[in-house]
Amino acid sequence: MKLKILPALACTVCLTAITFFSDAQSAFKPQKDILTAIKKNFIAADAQYKLLATKIGPEEFPKTYHPDNDKQENSNSGWWCSGFYSGSLLLLYQETKDKQLLTEANRIMGVLAKEQFNTHTHDLGFMMYCSFGNANKIEPKPEYKQILINSAKSLSTRFNPAVGCIKSWDSKPGDYLVIIDNMMNLELLFWATRETGDSSYYKIAVTHANTTMKNHFRPDFSSYHVINYDAQTGAVKEKKTAQGFANESAWARGQSWGLYGYTVMYRETHDKKYLDQAQNIAHFILTNPNLPADKIPYWDYNASNIPNALKDASAASVMASALLELCRYSDAKQGQQYFNVAQTILKTLSAPPYMAAAGTNGGFILQHSVGHFPAGTEIDVPLTYADYYFIEAMQRYQAFGTKK
Repeated sequence: MKLKILPALACTVCLTAITFFSDAQSAFKPQKDILTAIKKNFIAADAQYKLLATKIGPEEFPKTYHPDNDKQENSNSGWWCSGFYSGSLLLLYQETKDKQLLTEANRIMGVLAKEQFNTHTHDLGFMMYCSFGNANKIEPKPEYKQILINSAKSLSTRFNPAVGCIKSWDSKPGDYLVIIDNMMNLELLFWATRETGDSSYYKIAVTHANTTMKNHFRPDFSSYHVINYDAQTGAVKEKKTAQGFANESAWARGQSWGLYGYTVMYRETHDKKYLDQAQNIAHFILTNPNLPADKIPYWDYNASNIPNALKDASAASVMASALLELCRYSDAKQGQQYFNVAQTILKTLSAPPYMAAAGTNGGFILQHSVGHFPAGTEIDVPLTYADYYFIEAMQRYQAFGTKK
């Protein structure tokens, strides 16, 4: 079904958002020392990612690096993080104009392209929009557009109208698992409606966000990691965690995913309920008594060994990038708070112990992220998505210093 008015509506929303961006451009003043640090970070990251490129095979994607035994861990194209490597290369290319980065991004996207037809993952937004989406912004090509459309089609096959959500993980019959991370994959669907005029993608994204808003969040606007629905009726069977400390805890990166996801929802629909949701999530995070002064969260806001719990640079990077968009849509007081917190995060991540020394860390930019603590995997290591959202956050912060 096609509804031609929806792309027009989406364009109106985008224009409105751009107006918000312009109004906010002069409202927040970036610090010169942080802008200087960001320029140095981009130069350092350029060198690091050239090093990282030497540590993967022709069909491999960087996953993490284990400093204890100097071991690089890579993945195939089907791993949910496969799009972040080329995405980071492309964002860095925008800043440094180093064509070696662009060449490597194009090479690895050639390996990644087949995932456009992968219907066994909910992570096609991460995988394909962070890669081919950025490539299409830098140099629009018909083949990029078609890959993204096919990716949106593949993602849409995982939507169940009875549940009102895109399935995250395949599981036993009757169960229907949805994780908060899935909010990050909806941006691809909004793009697809704008590009094709097919409103079905838009409707799936909105329905998924509404169902998630209804069932994933507690009264304090912290979120569960996993909701298990009845696949036939859509009834909620369980509310639990996989990567958090406990079922009723607030897994840090999950809170950041939700914050980022509902900020995007407001940008794409201009529906104030999504702005309210994003601001409520931000309030939970920023007023949390366990949020450290440097604004790098512990891996779970309810971890049992705070203040000795590990911190998660990936949760901080996602949070900073989200806040640097959310501040543009908020009133002056709230917006300044969001901007200030993001600024603190960038300052913290731009220095040791988070910023890796040149030639170390397997080529990754940031140290000290936490992937899946309960499973004992990717603990206190660099992660590709920590780098990606750090680069994106630096770009967004830098934009506030651009004179209009």
